Amino acid sequence: MDPRKLSALLSSLVSQLLLLIIHLFHSNKNGADSHHFIPHAIIHHLLSSQQIATSLSFVSVSRKRKRTHCSESDSEPSGDGIADRRLDRVGLGLTRDPDSFKPFFRMKSSTFEWLAGLLEPLLECRDPVGSPLNLSAELRLGIGLFRLATGSSYAEIARRFGVSESVTRFCAKHLCRVLCTNFRFWVAFPSPEELNSVSSEFEQLTGLPNCCGVIDCTRFNIVNEINGRIDSIAAQIVVDSSSRILSIIAGFKGEKTDSNILKCSTLCKDIEDGKLLNSSPLIVNGVAVNQYFVGDSDYPLLPWLMVPFVDDFVPVSSRAKFNAAHRAMCASALKTVASLKNWGILNRPMHEEFKAAVAVIGACSILHNVLLMREDDSALCEGMDDQISRRRRQQQQQHHEEAGTEACEIRDALASSTRS
Repeated sequence: MDPRKLSALLSSLVSQLLLLIIHLFHSNKNGADSHHFIPHAIIHHLLSSQQIATSLSFVSVSRKRKRTHCSESDSEPSGDGIADRRLDRVGLGLTRDPDSFKPFFRMKSSTFEWLAGLLEPLLECRDPVGSPLNLSAELRLGIGLFRLATGSSYAEIARRFGVSESVTRFCAKHLCRVLCTNFRFWVAFPSPEELNSVSSEFEQLTGLPNCCGVIDCTRFNIVNEINGRIDSIAAQIVVDSSSRILSIIAGFKGEKTDSNILKCSTLCKDIEDGKLLNSSPLIVNGVAVNQYFVGDSDYPLLPWLMVPFVDDFVPVSSRAKFNAAHRAMCASALKTVASLKNWGILNRPMHEEFKAAVAVIGACSILHNVLLMREDDSALCEGMDDQISRRRRQQQQQHHEEAGTEACEIRDALASSTRS
């Protein structure tokens, strides 16, 4: 068998086996669905094994393979030097110059190379029927990332990369498909053991115990190709204190409220069914406090969802201290949303079909976590003070829904334990 096809098959099988293990692990343990995942240490071990196997399979092939930079009408293969000169000539930033590379691909060149090595067999294992692409994995990845990073049109990218528009469209969509199909565990909800680490980080930040994430909802615009109207897609996210995405559910109509989206989500159903946030409660000032999320005033106050107090006007009160701690935790979600919208394609109305737009959101979310994992500072936005202040003003205008006694008692107990 062709080594490239064999390597692609092995890589795909490893990814699918990992997803199967994840499913079986949690089905046997606590009946959870696909939102639950095995510890990251095991995932990283399997990913490393997969990457090593992929690299070994390609050692002899990559050195011999001819890389091209061509259009459909110009399919003659070119040597590595010619391809590199063409890439330099169109100014793609592939010279690994940090100042020019990041704006084009939203990551450092070292991360790009690592990602290209990991995705190589999956990017090259599928070509348009009857029109094989004579393009290297690096160029396929570059085309797809350029689309996500800049939001440029397919026609513009085609001109810049010297390929046809159909090739550009294929590479961009195939990258999203590969990420969302094979690497969705990179936006995995932590296992119960890992949640202890998440809650410990929040407690170190604010003194509030047992918090397992910040929930928020954001919207991305999409152009309705039929009538040209701007619609929106809502995405619900949960993040930790480092702005890593723990859960994302996209595909809701943007006109739905955050509260209604939460009620319709599988995340809410899993929590209500006891499949998530189900560890033993902590006793805080005599009150049993189960694991919980924090969210802004668009959400209802629930035993597992803490929102800020409305009446925190006395600066030294426990309620004011709770709200200050609450804002500090919610800042990580604001950073995540801002960073997602820093991907050019998500920062403007997308000219994509609805399902394709959802895949774009998923791909950018996965890449966001990859950059954090790689300690690549391209991931997060700077200068968040204005957005945080604007959100605070919006919260002051919101009013909570009626809350049950249990939720109120939990919030009061947490407020009394908030660090001064």
